[in-house]
Amino acid sequence: MKRILITGANSYVGTNVERWLMREPHKYHVETIDMIDGSWREKDFSGYDVVFHVAGIAHVNAKKNMEALYYKVNTDLTIETAQHAKQCDVKQFIFMSSIIVYGESKSLKPVVITRETEPKPNGFYGNSKLQAEIGIKKLEDKDFKVVILRPPMIYGPGSKGNFPKLIALAKKTPIFPAYHNQRSMLYIDNLCEFVRLVIDNEEQGVFWPQNREYVDTCEVVRQVAEEAGHKVWITRVLNLFVCLGSFFISSINKLFGSLIYEKVMSEYKQPYQILGIQESILRVKNWDMP
Repeated sequence: MKRILITGANSYVGTNVERWLMREPHKYHVETIDMIDGSWREKDFSGYDVVFHVAGIAHVNAKKNMEALYYKVNTDLTIETAQHAKQCDVKQFIFMSSIIVYGESKSLKPVVITRETEPKPNGFYGNSKLQAEIGIKKLEDKDFKVVILRPPMIYGPGSKGNFPKLIALAKKTPIFPAYHNQRSMLYIDNLCEFVRLVIDNEEQGVFWPQNREYVDTCEVVRQVAEEAGHKVWITRVLNLFVCLGSFFISSINKLFGSLIYEKVMSEYKQPYQILGIQESILRVKNWDMP
């Protein structure tokens, strides 16, 4: 039996991974710990095979006056947790990093990330994650395996961020631009299965899990509206406004810009991409704005 400690109580990813693993209670024992008040430092990690570190501050609504806090939580806390895990003879440390270590979309120019692409964050959220990666990699040795996951946007029932906002918009808007793009994304169950396999196989290294297919914002709106029985006019007339607005409104670049991992980067020796974008959108009736 694998004993797993998830650092970050009530986190979206942590809660779902726990649920996923506990479908097989004879194979996995999962516990979570709150990292907020610092009492975790008194906890003995030596009874665990794996520490899955998901505690952190997300990049949603990142404000300049929070920069120091981002480094304190996303960087310093991660490194300190990994050090504690190593001192307690934990064998594997899994860290949730982000595709944002390669930079956030600042224009509509398509971005394709390959294995050779060097991380180059253009904001303090991405840099706080990258600095954490660098710090924990220094701790790695033959007895302490470090896994770094750099997922794209994660979505699913109950998720937060831009994707549920898009779902809500698709159910209401009467008109939407016919502006096509490509985005790498990751459905929550696909991530959970990938984490399970990484634990089972006692992996180490950097991984880039994503869905089998890329996401087209326009097609998501079309499908969601259709499933919801809502009529939406998708027209090229608005495409000019998308192009012009991208110079002034950063959210337009996030919504319509193309940002993808090469698919070969995300291949794994065992299947983990359980649901594709179309199948996952069929669960839209279960998605509510958080």
